[in-house]
Amino acid sequence: MVIELSASQVEKVVRAASHGGGMAMLFSGLADVRAILAAEPGQLEDSGLFRSLLTGLLMLASLPEDGSYVKSVELARLGDLSPSTTHRYLSTLVAVGLVDQHPGTRRYRRVHAG
Repeated sequence: MVIELSASQVEKVVRAASHGGGMAMLFSGLADVRAILAAEPGQLEDSGLFRSLLTGLLMLASLPEDGSYVKSVELARLGDLSPSTTHRYLSTLVAVGLVDQHPGTRRYRRVHAG
């Protein structure tokens, strides 16, 4: 299965990114990622897709939208991943500024897109 964007969808992404809306655009698309993967979970098995990127997006989409923190083990369970793999994904997401780790509790939350 291949996911294709229409010309108007591509234009919308380009327009938003060029007007400083890069982060907001990314976060606004997470609900779509979650919906697509929920509707067709086997899509992650498609050899034409980069599984690691989809897994990272799914992990990002799994973080609460309300800004609350969650334990990495909760995300590991949701993604059916080992704790060490989940930690590597979260460390990467923290390093690029998409996820925040609370220093006291070591829980994670999505960085506000505003």
